Amino acid sequence: MFKDLFQKKRRYATIPSDQAVRSGQREEGERPKREIPEGLMNKCVKCGVIQYSKELEKNLKVCLECGHHMRLNALERIGITLDETSFEEFDADMISVDPLQFPGYAGKLEQQKMKSGLHDAVVTGKGFICGQPVVVAVMSFDFFTGSMGSVVGEKITRAIEHAGKHGLPLIIFSTSGGARMQESILSLMQMAKTSAALSRFGEQGGLYISVITDPTTGGVSASFATLGDINIAEPGAVFGFAGRIVIEQTIRQKLPEDFQTAEFNLNHGQLDMVVHRKDLRSMLGKLLEMHAVKGEF
Repeated sequence: MFKDLFQKKRRYATIPSDQAVRSGQREEGERPKREIPEGLMNKCVKCGVIQYSKELEKNLKVCLECGHHMRLNALERIGITLDETSFEEFDADMISVDPLQFPGYAGKLEQQKMKSGLHDAVVTGKGFICGQPVVVAVMSFDFFTGSMGSVVGEKITRAIEHAGKHGLPLIIFSTSGGARMQESILSLMQMAKTSAALSRFGEQGGLYISVITDPTTGGVSASFATLGDINIAEPGAVFGFAGRIVIEQTIRQKLPEDFQTAEFNLNHGQLDMVVHRKDLRSMLGKLLEMHAVKGEF
């Protein structure tokens, strides 16, 4: 009796196959098994509401219930932002290596490539937004949490230099967990490298618009992500250098609930505007048109 009381419960109910149903083996009250295609539904990480993935994609991956802006990968971002078929990629074959022979790094790079379908955490190129020519760099959190290694820094620097050489405006969409620890000092050097390139670009009179998406932290937030002539963020995007827990432990104070969100940073002068994803493309188009220059595309 006691053994029955403490017997481990099954986590899932067993549903008979169609063959069992046809042969009369299905128990009374049981329903036939139905296959649900993988990826059909999506659960919002903020409010928990489950939605059809297709409906969510139509809404640009913004939760239909609470308005939470879910993460986009680089290719999705390019697809909804640039004019159709206008994007031309730069340095598509540039890949990370293992310069410091960091244990396990080479294998992880291959895993990340297979998982994300990208060669590294940023895609760069040129195209048009609402008919306006522009150079873009789009980071992707699904490749090594968007961490900045040598390739990320090099590709962004080359994009900046291309924009400067041809007199084109520049937009960088940032999302990152910070510097890539497996590349150590080589990764940290990219902060100075990209910042210096932006400084030269600014001296040439180039327009740089920084679009900050969730999350943008560490070395990326401390370098090119916050150096825009115009700094924009999506609603609710978290960005800052150190994480909330680290800061609270350091200053031994409780931080506000909305600390490091786009709205908090806007109220404290860190941003020029917070723009909903549905309005972002048109806003970028207007800004590019206002600052239009006759560059060489």
